[in-house]
Amino acid sequence: MTELALTLRTPPKLRVDMRGVTPVALAALDAGAIAKHAVWHGNEKLALGELFAIKRKERHDDTPSLRLAGDLARFDRIGWMLDGGHLHVEGAAGDYLGALMTGGTLECSGDAAMFAGCEMAGGSLHVGGSVGDFAGATQAGSMDGMRGGVFIVHGDAGERLGDRMRRGLLAVFGNAGDCAASRMVAGTIAIGGKLGAQPAFGMRRGTLVLAYAAPHLPPTFVRTTHDITVFWRLLARQIAALGGAFAEMGSRSPTRLVGDLAVDGKGEVLFFK
Repeated sequence: MTELALTLRTPPKLRVDMRGVTPVALAALDAGAIAKHAVWHGNEKLALGELFAIKRKERHDDTPSLRLAGDLARFDRIGWMLDGGHLHVEGAAGDYLGALMTGGTLECSGDAAMFAGCEMAGGSLHVGGSVGDFAGATQAGSMDGMRGGVFIVHGDAGERLGDRMRRGLLAVFGNAGDCAASRMVAGTIAIGGKLGAQPAFGMRRGTLVLAYAAPHLPPTFVRTTHDITVFWRLLARQIAALGGAFAEMGSRSPTRLVGDLAVDGKGEVLFFK
């Protein structure tokens, strides 16, 4: 199998929509067809060959691989509906990085803008920098946010992290903005740093784990004395494997708050005093 490397020639004047540019889709094309593959640049189409220098090299595995290099902050929907293969972004990415992905691996070494991991249902998404608002959340007009997979952010996250999240693991090593885990339905969110205002607002189910921050929650969250030893051992093992701020979780016992009772919620917030 070959690896495709697309290196940005010059930053575009307008935003570029990268839908359809995935490792599996491009692996079936020859060099000429890849260069002619069109993407939207504003309200007109440009060929990939006009934006990127394209190179191929042989790999010793059967997984298609695509590497994008350069300042891609104006490139939106990188990895949109990714369903397999390896996609590497060397630099920053625009909005909707890894949105609606169902499989494969997407790694971004820099920052990502808004809606990263939006409604992702599977696969693995790693962001080396920070992400903007609505990471792992829902698109406007949709009822479900992140639905599966693993989403790791090594920097900070903006507002509404994991809004309406339904399934999967979302971990942020840094700080999270206002309304983290808002309207959460299920799944697990782990945050290594500080929280903004109104965390877990409207939470119905799911688990929010805080490595350091003692949350300022409304009175619609109440403390419980249930024995969660077995559950915590299993969850802590998964989160501690991420390392960093989460590495020592397995040796600690959390305090547990349940809510949001304002919406008859049965979610839980776990933290350490």
